[in-house]
Amino acid sequence: MLELHTTVGLGGRQLNGLFDGGVYNVLMFGAGFAVLARAISIKAQRPAWLMMGAGVLCWSLGELYFTLFVEGPGAASGTVSPADAFYVAFYICVYSALMLLLGAHLRELRISIWLDGLIGGLGAATVGAAIVLPPIVNGTHGSVDSVAVALAYPIADLLLLVLTIGALGVTGWRPGRVWLLIAASMLLTAVADSTYLYQAATSTYQADTWIEGLWPAAAILLAIAAWTPWPRPTRRRLEDWRLVSVPAASLLAALGVFIYGNLNDQLTLPALLLATATVLAVSARLMFTVRENLAMLVGSRRLALTDPLTGLGNRRQLMEDLELACRLSGASEPWKLVLYDLNGFKRYNDTYGHPAGDALLARLSDKLSAVVAAHGTAYRMGGDEFCVLLRASAADDLLVTATVAALSERGPGFSIGSAHGEVSIPAEGRDSAAVLQVADQRLYARKAQTREGSAVLQLRDVLLQAFRERYPDLQKHQRGVGALVLAVGRQLGLDGEELDVLARAAELHDVGKIAIPDAILSKPGPLDAEEWRFMRRHTILGERILMAASALRPVARLVRSSHERFDGGGYPDGLRGEEIPLGARIIFVCDAYDAMTSNRAYSRAIAPAEAIQELRACAGTQFDAKVVEAFIATQSEPSANADDGVHALAFRQRD
Repeated sequence: MLELHTTVGLGGRQLNGLFDGGVYNVLMFGAGFAVLARAISIKAQRPAWLMMGAGVLCWSLGELYFTLFVEGPGAASGTVSPADAFYVAFYICVYSALMLLLGAHLRELRISIWLDGLIGGLGAATVGAAIVLPPIVNGTHGSVDSVAVALAYPIADLLLLVLTIGALGVTGWRPGRVWLLIAASMLLTAVADSTYLYQAATSTYQADTWIEGLWPAAAILLAIAAWTPWPRPTRRRLEDWRLVSVPAASLLAALGVFIYGNLNDQLTLPALLLATATVLAVSARLMFTVRENLAMLVGSRRLALTDPLTGLGNRRQLMEDLELACRLSGASEPWKLVLYDLNGFKRYNDTYGHPAGDALLARLSDKLSAVVAAHGTAYRMGGDEFCVLLRASAADDLLVTATVAALSERGPGFSIGSAHGEVSIPAEGRDSAAVLQVADQRLYARKAQTREGSAVLQLRDVLLQAFRERYPDLQKHQRGVGALVLAVGRQLGLDGEELDVLARAAELHDVGKIAIPDAILSKPGPLDAEEWRFMRRHTILGERILMAASALRPVARLVRSSHERFDGGGYPDGLRGEEIPLGARIIFVCDAYDAMTSNRAYSRAIAPAEAIQELRACAGTQFDAKVVEAFIATQSEPSANADDGVHALAFRQRD
């Protein structure tokens, strides 16, 4: 109603006293007490709202003094009024309240976000100073005190604008309802003050106009903001167009003010200072942006070159360092590459669980890194494979022995050791890929000579020999599947002990057929239902045979699942999808391919291209599509076209 009275004359001039002296002050004091009531009744942000309520009451007291003694601010009357003290106190209280609210709700902010808010506030204040200050400065006359007080108001409003827009900036320009209400209140106050001071300076001020309702409206908005629930404090992130738009707009505003002032010669000192501060703030923001981007780049590179579990360099880091060592090495500066593979780790992982396995790898990597710290660098290649790149010296053999010991640990029920392969650079090679390959070959040659490897090989050889004595025709099939699975396993990222287990399982996946009668296994035609039931027991029989040797128990698990279908239609357990061990899925694909491309008593071989087409046709149903793609990647692309309607696998499932 107050705004209607001042704008359209609601009630006539006879009600001026009622609205100006009564309704106006009731609204101002009511808003102030409402803010204080919120501060008293709710503990959250109490100091901030006490200061805000005190500020509104100070403004109300200034207005009351103005009403009772018919005095205005110094700009209007030419003298300093006691009301000015209340008005200035309002700004001090509001500044303090804004800072308290920011501190309570916007913690853990990056400096760049604070700068964004400061830049936005300075840019807006620069424009405001360039537009509002010149007529106020030129039109203000009187004593030094009155001029100082008159100029204090626009400067205080500019600072209020900086703080308010800065607060919006530090919210990531996502302020929420409370900050929007506060910002609207401060904006109305600044507009009302600036308009009043401009009109007073240019002798155009008239009482009972639209600006009279802006101050109560601003106070009411603060009261509403005080009682509006706050959202939970969050960490603000600014990652969209606002990241550059606000600094860019503020910089353009500052440059525009410089140009405007140069053309019109009306650039006041506050506007000049604000424009300069805006440019400096944008420059600082640019420097922080560059620093943040560099830090992100360094962090991304560190992540790309570091093993997250152990903190050692990963394979990519090794290849970079190895290429450099091969390029710079010489007779006076030789290097040595040593590759390690843990023995017994997979069994430890299966027995005690992956968290315990990860903790073991972290402990071993710490010991390895400590041993080689003064002589070179340690890396984790992945899985249970480690590597060191050493500067060669007279103590090489002792140092390598110490690294092997560092990768060893024993406890109740487990024993972890390591096999290793080493290569001298440049004496045995200068090509990084060739050096790594030689080290890998020597590693597996030494691994086969260890006590555990020898025992496993002996058991494997006994079983294979027994199987070959009974079914000599399947020897080629076993070797073919074994070669295929190793290639596919490497393609899928398997290494170390996982590849060892996979290779043994591929060789022994048919060992259960020892118990299958020859009449069934070599039958030329299709098997009947009873014969199929008997045939499908061979994976269970193979598991039982292998479980008798503890060293072959991981192999036994893959053998049991080597005929499970990806869609759940396989045997003996009807496993589906990822329930089937990856090694078993690899063996199933390679076994089918070798069976299709080999002549049997019950089927004729088909061309490799046709067999690959069959694998593609059955990917996602009979076979894991991921394994099929890895298998195809290890083979040359087929050139012949196969008939999609012929499914050779249907009568080769006996394998």
